This record gives sequence, C-alpha cells and structure tokens, in this order.
Amino acid sequence: MNQSNELVGNRRAYHDYEIIEPFEAGIVLQGTEIKSIRNHGASLQEAYVKVLSGEVWLVGSTIAPYRFGNIHNHEEKRDRKLLMHKREINRLKTAVQEKGLTIVPLSMYLSKGKIKVRIAIAKGKKNFDKRSDIKEKDEKKRMQQALKNSRYA
Repeated sequence: MNQSNELVGNRRAYHDYEIIEPFEAGIVLQGTEIKSIRNHGASLQEAYVKVLSGEVWLVGSTIAPYRFGNIHNHEEKRDRKLLMHKREINRLKTAVQEKGLTIVPLSMYLSKGKIKVRIAIAKGKKNFDKRSDIKEKDEKKRMQQALKNSRYA
C-alpha cells in the first residue's frame, strides 16, 4: 500500500500489538463522513473491530462532524460496518476465538476514490516486548547516525 494516500493512521496499534495478518476492508459511510475523512477529521485511537453474526464492525472510531455540513451532518461516534469477503470474515472470526488474538484497525486510506480500512489480526505485546522494540529502534537509529557521521569525517 502506498503510504502517501493514508488519511488516518493508528500508530499506537504498532506499539501495543504484534501484527500477524493484515486485511483490507471497505467501510459503509453516511452523508458527510467521506468529506470529513478526506480532511483528516477521523481517529482510530480508541477503535477496535468485532465480528457479530457474520458481519465485521468498526467500533469506537471517531469521524469529526464536517465543518461545512448542515443539520443532516453525521453522528460522530457510531459503529460502522466493514465490507469484506465471507472467507475473510470467517478467518477473522476463527482468529479471535484463539486465545490472545484480536483485530485492530491500522489505517484509513483512499483507494480509487473509495475509503478503505486496513485492519489486522494482532497479538498484544507484553511490556518487555515493547521495551525491547524501543531498544532495537534506538540501536538502529544510533547505527544509522554513526554511519552518517563516519562518511563525512
């Protein structure tokens, strides 16, 4: 996926979860929601995904009211249906039934004029996993800096 067309991201998901298998899903939007998302007026920070009776729902996401909307503006926090193939929904359903796995939204982006949601089956990280990831990232940054400085010395 091209990161340049990403409208809304969930950086916290990469910190708190180990991403196992990503999926792409369409989303059912109403009224002025698309315009608000295009203006980066959405948030996935507290959002999660659940499977109910063969349907996938995005719960807890926020899409800010459109500034130029009227009395028919959309509701800010509501459950939004995600559109996926039946076999993908079944894969998600069986993964959630496994102990320790969950479904998290990663980003919203524009694809061929439509808003898509990137979700993933993920496993929660323990605190020591988070610390080791931060340590690795710092070490990598230090090595890059050392290489950069050695070239110009």
